[in-house]
Amino acid sequence: MQLIQTVVVKQILTENSKQQLFDQYHARKQQLQKECDQLQFELKRLEKTKTFPPTTLKKHFEKEIQMRKEKIKLLEFQMEQLHILPLGSELKEKEVQALVEVKVGDRWKDDAATIVIKDGIIEDIR
Repeated sequence: MQLIQTVVVKQILTENSKQQLFDQYHARKQQLQKECDQLQFELKRLEKTKTFPPTTLKKHFEKEIQMRKEKIKLLEFQMEQLHILPLGSELKEKEVQALVEVKVGDRWKDDAATIVIKDGIIEDIR
């Protein structure tokens, strides 16, 4: 019988991976800032058309802008934490699904498998 098991993928922090993560966070932060600017522009444009009630329109756009600003704050926090982390730390990158073959008489392991990656290369499977 085959089962689907969740496997945790962890990344060992190196200079290279640290820089890549920082670049990803920075690019995402810039994208969110552009989205905020675009939403503010759209709000002003739609306010001039007067086809929507101004209070509803403003409330909706401000909610969207606020969501993006919260994501920006989270990214800034992650960037700070990344700066503090020492090289060699293991970061949980993601979870993937794997097929596992089980038979009668096999030992049951309740703990999730883990794959450890260093600079894009599998270092260890636990």
